[in-house]
Amino acid sequence: SEKDGAESLLDKLLHTGNLNAAYKRVKQNRGAAGVDGMTVDELMPYLKENKDEFLESLRSGKYKPHPVRRVEIPKPDGGVRLLGVPT
Repeated sequence: SEKDGAESLLDKLLHTGNLNAAYKRVKQNRGAAGVDGMTVDELMPYLKENKDEFLESLRSGKYKPHPVRRVEIPKPDGGVRLLGVPT
């Protein structure tokens, strides 16, 4: 069923190996703090304390993401390109 497929995809997304790879990529890119002010260096200690609760909120559909941060990228012609950066 469609629900089973969505649950299977969510399980793949939340697999420890996938989450670790995502964290390493953000750490290597020296990602900026999100709109909540949490830095990459603060993320790992936070997840160690709150991982189970966080994953359960994702699986249950109760998690509400923070707003997307708007960024203006200057264009060579003088205009700007608007980006929405997930935080």
